[in-house]
Amino acid sequence: MAEDSLRTSGLSFGLAVVLNGDDKKDNPVKNRLISCRNDIDQQSLERALEHIFNLRHGALGLLKNPLDAGVVRSIIKKHFSAVYPDSNGCSESRDGFCMVGNCLTSIIGIEESSICGDLQINKHPLILESLTIFSSARANACVWRGKWMYEVILETAGIQQLGWATRSCPFTDRMGVGDADNSYAFDGRREKKWNKEDETYGQPWVVGDIIGCCIDLDEDEILFFRNGISLGVAFSGIRKMPPGSGYFPAISLSQDEKCDLNFGSRPFKYPVTGFLPLQSMPHVCALASQLLQSLSRLLELQRTESAEFNSLGRLGRLKRFVPLEDIFIPVALAICEEFFNILDKEVESTEYVAWGPFLSFLMEVFGLQAPHDFSSLDRVLDLFLQFRSSNLLFQHLINALSSGCKTASLVLTECPHSGSYCYLALACHLLRREELMILWWKSPEFEFLFEGFLSRKSPNKHDLKFLIPSVWWPDSYEDVSLESSMMLTTMALSSAIEKIEEKHRDLCCLVLRFIPPVTPLQLPGSVFRTFLQNLLLKSRGDHNFPSRAILRNPVLVSVYAVVLHFLSEGFPLSDICGWSKGCKGNKSDIGFLHQGGLQRFPIALFLKNDSHRVDIPRLGGSFNHLAKTHPVYDKEQEVVSWEEGCMDDEESKVTHFTRHKPCCCSCNVSDPAKTYCDPTKSNLKGSRGHSASAPESSSHCNSGNLNDEIIDKPSSSDHSYSHAEYRPVQHMRIVPTETMFSSAMLGEEELLDAMLLLYHIGVAPNLKKASTYLSNQSQSISQLEEIDRQMKEGPCGELQKRLKEARNICREEVIDCIRHSTWYRIALLARWKQRGMYAACMWTVQLLLILSKDDVLFSFVPEFYLETLVDCFHVLRKSDPPFAPSAIFIKQGLTSFVTFVVTHFNDPRISSADMRDLLLQSISVLVQYKDFLVAFETNVAATNIMPRALISAFDNRSWMPVTNVLLRLCKGSGFGSSKHGETSTSSVIFQRLLRDACTKDDELFAIFLNHLFNILSWTITEFSVSVREMQEKYQASHTFSLIMCLTLLCGTIFLIPAPVSEFQLRKSSVVFDLSCNLARILEFCTREVPQAFLLGTDMNLRRLAEVVVFILSQMILATDSDFFEMAVRRHGNMLEKVNRGLILAPLAGILLNLLDSSMVPSGSKQNDIIGIFASMDCPDTVLCGLQCMLEYNWAGFSKGNVHFSKLRQLEEFSSLLISEMSSRDPERSELGYEAETNDSTCCICYIQEADAQFFPCLHKSCFGCITRHLLNCRRFKHEDWTVLLARRQKWRITEFLNFGRGEAQLIFDSRVWSVIAVYLLQCFLIKELSELMNLAMFLSLSLVTEGGWVAADYVESSMC
Repeated sequence: MAEDSLRTSGLSFGLAVVLNGDDKKDNPVKNRLISCRNDIDQQSLERALEHIFNLRHGALGLLKNPLDAGVVRSIIKKHFSAVYPDSNGCSESRDGFCMVGNCLTSIIGIEESSICGDLQINKHPLILESLTIFSSARANACVWRGKWMYEVILETAGIQQLGWATRSCPFTDRMGVGDADNSYAFDGRREKKWNKEDETYGQPWVVGDIIGCCIDLDEDEILFFRNGISLGVAFSGIRKMPPGSGYFPAISLSQDEKCDLNFGSRPFKYPVTGFLPLQSMPHVCALASQLLQSLSRLLELQRTESAEFNSLGRLGRLKRFVPLEDIFIPVALAICEEFFNILDKEVESTEYVAWGPFLSFLMEVFGLQAPHDFSSLDRVLDLFLQFRSSNLLFQHLINALSSGCKTASLVLTECPHSGSYCYLALACHLLRREELMILWWKSPEFEFLFEGFLSRKSPNKHDLKFLIPSVWWPDSYEDVSLESSMMLTTMALSSAIEKIEEKHRDLCCLVLRFIPPVTPLQLPGSVFRTFLQNLLLKSRGDHNFPSRAILRNPVLVSVYAVVLHFLSEGFPLSDICGWSKGCKGNKSDIGFLHQGGLQRFPIALFLKNDSHRVDIPRLGGSFNHLAKTHPVYDKEQEVVSWEEGCMDDEESKVTHFTRHKPCCCSCNVSDPAKTYCDPTKSNLKGSRGHSASAPESSSHCNSGNLNDEIIDKPSSSDHSYSHAEYRPVQHMRIVPTETMFSSAMLGEEELLDAMLLLYHIGVAPNLKKASTYLSNQSQSISQLEEIDRQMKEGPCGELQKRLKEARNICREEVIDCIRHSTWYRIALLARWKQRGMYAACMWTVQLLLILSKDDVLFSFVPEFYLETLVDCFHVLRKSDPPFAPSAIFIKQGLTSFVTFVVTHFNDPRISSADMRDLLLQSISVLVQYKDFLVAFETNVAATNIMPRALISAFDNRSWMPVTNVLLRLCKGSGFGSSKHGETSTSSVIFQRLLRDACTKDDELFAIFLNHLFNILSWTITEFSVSVREMQEKYQASHTFSLIMCLTLLCGTIFLIPAPVSEFQLRKSSVVFDLSCNLARILEFCTREVPQAFLLGTDMNLRRLAEVVVFILSQMILATDSDFFEMAVRRHGNMLEKVNRGLILAPLAGILLNLLDSSMVPSGSKQNDIIGIFASMDCPDTVLCGLQCMLEYNWAGFSKGNVHFSKLRQLEEFSSLLISEMSSRDPERSELGYEAETNDSTCCICYIQEADAQFFPCLHKSCFGCITRHLLNCRRFKHEDWTVLLARRQKWRITEFLNFGRGEAQLIFDSRVWSVIAVYLLQCFLIKELSELMNLAMFLSLSLVTEGGWVAADYVESSMC
């Protein structure tokens, strides 16, 4: 291979060895490169031929005839006779193997009679695709002795069962390989092996993996390999089979799954030592290999002779072979003639030779890494293309190169020229010749091969361990040296991906320039347009493409990167046959997205009844519906034009021609090369060690206004040679720039349209995965830090061991998430891509704003325009390191985005509610951040439209995102809100605007209040019902069995009822949060618009009072404290964040706002607040709720920010309310006094029966009040005081609590055991057998003590 032909200053490796005097024994042939200085000079021709054909010294006597092709062919036939195929062409017999059925040829394929289901078969190469739910098939050959293998290239990575099966294995629509006896399979999607039953085995596979299926019938074993790495023995002791009835290669595919089978018709990519291919190697392969090796040595001699030896003076004393100009042509022609002669005699062997010896030969000549030897490769191509038979050879070669791109994996030690780079580089140079480009284009598999070239294999979890071996993150306990190691790794991988993407662009440029030889004449770009259209159709699963419906996602990502580079960075070629707009005039170095000035867009892209686009959802509905209701055929030829920035205010306008440049072209954009970035959070850029010799077209918007040294800008070439050596495209026809076909040219606007769709269906899913890994990474790091904190406290025994195990698991999760997130950043978010994404956002949002002026045109806009715009915007916003500082991210280029989202989140012309919600959610996210909130406050459209639109959008569907927006705008203004941090996102401007919107439109505000009351009542009801269901399930279990869960985040033992599901807990927590948010919105209304409750009819005030009382009754009185905390506590929340203050605070704020406003004199009569609350049907609930508000620990809830004067105001309100109630019902005072003196009534709430008792102090109260008191108040300071809560209607032991150190733990000491003994005796005497069983089950659980975990037998012995 090329890496073995190392050159030193133009000298071959063998010549360098001779000069150095080393390795003479290891390189006997290459040591004869130099003739001696004696009298054998007249035989230099014979010595040269001996070297070329690798013959022994003196094998050739003195040639009698002049050297020509005939003489050379006679030498080949004479000395290569040992490797010539037999004249009769008989195949050698191989023991333990046979073919079955009517096999007219010796080619192994699929036995058609074995097919079950619907398999589409492509025979060259042998690609199978399942078109039904489950399809299975066997090969037409079996083995019963020896060691055999075949390879499977995964075109998809879903459920496939690959392996071996006997003829007796039944195939059905539900059963396949591995589902019956005598059949064995491996499925990498599920990571299982199958032989009737499944077991865990292997690694997850990805698209492009090569699975080696091996069977060893000598040891009775079956094993599998993934990309040449053994997965271990899968099955052993398989049954022996008689001759002629052995094991067949067999596969089963689920629907739309596809794979490429290689039984040996092509060389194995990863051969396994000792295992034979089922298809024997062609006999001509050995001779073809020797001929190509001879030609390689001839080229090596030519390179040696043409090299300059100025630096090595002693070469002048060395005599050379005969001048190669005299022998190169006859020798090379003779080799090629003999090569094609043997291929013509055995045509079926051409595929094997092309995929094997010929591909290896070209790789060796060309070189695996830059700099490549273009001159030698061109000379070889000139030789081979003289022969007619070369078409078939090069056709198979193109197939081999495409397959190599799909299956090549990145190798860290080979970076930056790793992965598919070498295949792409060779393909790009081959396809610069018109005859080879036409040969490829005429192939029926042109688009399939093109997709293969653009494939890039994605690594799985196991692959990333080798690609990113060192992982480090800030504040970790990992070795500090891992930081620099990870940085170097990411730089190497970034550089490798840049090289591959560069070759993708080179290949696409060749296709763009190609003009197919058809009539009528087609324009440049027509072939690429057709490919792009069909690619998008297949990716959407179009019914016209059943055989290619499942497309590999990396292809979409690669095409997206190519198109984005064309539009953003400019075309690498100065002119693509005159059709590129970006190559006109003085803008030849500016990308289309950065040109600025007058923008144009053809309306036909939206309005044309094109089969490629008609099924795409539009903002106004389906295309067919819109075409019937809004005929626009007269507008198809129109072009929309606008001036950049025309939709922005003059003061805030930022364009490519203003003084302040957009972020994509501004020097303010942070340069990752100048500041160190956390390797776990940033995409480290590639090394500059392989920069291009020729500068790439710049994406500068104006010279002098953009940083000229952008480190991450992709190079247009990695060649260290001049462009004069780069072979020009041959015989390309030139089409004039201005022709009658100009309207049919592929324009940048069409590429932009395709790029947005490629992002939507290809890039966005990958970015969502990256976001998931980032989220998991953050959570796992937090958990790891908490575990480390607990381990520092020095736990002993079993707990220490469990913590170490948990830490190891958590650490592996962190490392895995960091590897995946780093990979996604490297592959998807290079700096130049972010610049292009930002410019595309600017272009798209301005287009949408222009089209929104026309109702008909706006309704025809595809939905993916909007989805891509929003997703791309937020990806850039969340990028780390930031693409641009948040202060200028919107201000310098995307103020139009704010204008668009605020004017269209409630636009009725957008038929899809999901699209409107998407815009509304964007607003909800942005207003959380101070810098982005400023962009809304300074945007004219936002201040004029958004307040009223938010209120009107508060309906049965959009109330949740609207609530989030309103809450963030009003945050920090309510009772008990923190003065630090929370108020940073509140907006005084929008609070005033919301108040004005409510006061100016009474009808709109009345509708808003009605929805708010209804939804708040519904959420409170849902929460109450959810908690009640959990209580009922807990009580219906007939036992108080408890699950003790160790919560790592707070280090506390919580007692959770077993029947409660995770879904119920999550539901109750979400509903509680929504209730709190809605209550805050209601509090804001009472503060800003109090007249709506105090003036006029008292309906609003009465409904408000009903909602407040209803919340108090449901949240304070009816909910048991245990279940309340369990219901509202989300996973990861600290215990101190779970309290009733979240709902009590807005209720208190509502009352205080009304009381404050009632004190302000007004010209009209105000409604009686106290009278309305006193008239409620449940006065006891009102009083109890007010009492709970007053007794709540507000100082701890709001960090000391509650004014106690407000609490005194509530006390006065409570006193006035009691007086009002007493005046309305004089008997209440007597009843209230009796209740206070009655021992059977709870002394805390004065409502419930005192059915629970403290032990050992014997105080009584109701069960709910006691549990709330103990869990919210830490007044018991005794170190060993155990409290037993008992006698709730019946004597029941419910829990044991120790508050000595403020932790809830179960401890058992002598006094507790004595209490249990007394209780057991009482239960026995009163025949409470069910209670005895409950207690026994409770005590049989493992219990936490000071010393660790206590076994159940210890508890049982203690009870005895």
